Amino acid sequence: MDAREVVLGRVRRALADVPAEETPERVAVERTYLDSHQPADAVALLAENLADYRAVVHRASGEALPGLVAELLAGRGAASVVVPAGLPAGWLAAVPPEVRRVADEEAVTARELDAVDSVVTGCAVAIAETGTLVLDAGPDQGRRRITLVPDHHVCVVRVPEQVVDSVPQGLRRLDPARPLTWISGPSATSDIELNRVEGVHGPRRLDVVLLGS
Repeated sequence: MDAREVVLGRVRRALADVPAEETPERVAVERTYLDSHQPADAVALLAENLADYRAVVHRASGEALPGLVAELLAGRGAASVVVPAGLPAGWLAAVPPEVRRVADEEAVTARELDAVDSVVTGCAVAIAETGTLVLDAGPDQGRRRITLVPDHHVCVVRVPEQVVDSVPQGLRRLDPARPLTWISGPSATSDIELNRVEGVHGPRRLDVVLLGS
């Protein structure tokens, strides 16, 4: 008996006492399972899981954010940065003027983006239990491609308002018709010998700033 027959046998035994007239279309299935394990501190869990995925996590207040963003860009030697159209202007206020700002415009090609050092964005939702950032191409996030091509991504998460416990909670906040990008750490893959390679199809370095009061 193979695994398929074992599984189907269990299904048949589970349905043995169900009346024939009870079809899935006629009988609603009660779905009372939990959609969250309710962590004591969702923001702390998010930070822990982001770090586990090799993202670098920072905390900042609104006053300290511009200086931190400038420091992160300088630390990567960034001479250019992509700026979404709706990014709050104050976030880059401390970045020196000689760092070239690249607007998120349709005319900018993937080759041109590949020559840009960094990108700074906000996010739509951050999921604590999985350490995942979700972008939905909102005004402070821009087109999906600007976070997939440059080698360095600085993502600002407003805490606690943008943090949810779980994926089900996150999905309720998102519009499935929008282009969603789910980010769990820097872009990475492993070969057959489990050698990890970062930066294959996205940023090699992900800095996440938890922005609180």
